[in-house]
Amino acid sequence: MKKSIRFNNQKQGTRIAFVFALLFVLGGVQNNLFAQSNQWIAPAGADSYNNPYKGDEKATKAGKKLYTQMCVICHGNKGKGDGMAGMTLKPRPANFTKDDIQKQSDGALFWKITEGKAPMAAYKDVLSEEQRWQLVNYLRTFDK
Repeated sequence: MKKSIRFNNQKQGTRIAFVFALLFVLGGVQNNLFAQSNQWIAPAGADSYNNPYKGDEKATKAGKKLYTQMCVICHGNKGKGDGMAGMTLKPRPANFTKDDIQKQSDGALFWKITEGKAPMAAYKDVLSEEQRWQLVNYLRTFDK
């Protein structure tokens, strides 16, 4: 009888170990899925938006002024997402110097400024379409 009890305990121990291993793996998958879903991706249609001010130096200067007034507090002077208010936000503000931001289309950046996603505010009712494109132009200067 002791053998069968020991055998059952070994089986039970193996099952418990298997369950913990499974939970560990599933937890990793869940964290990975969460990390992927935490990325902010504009809808594919946003890539088709054409920037009417692309290459317009005057628009870029106006974008810099807007950025200084409205964006520095979260995104920082150099666009690294390290502004005073941004340090307290989850998720942290975008770092505009990174390739994953700079590789996005002008339309995707325009859409994000327009629509927002908490904690990022939506600016469709605050800034004109022209001002939002000016900001896109200025964001491109962080690539240099």
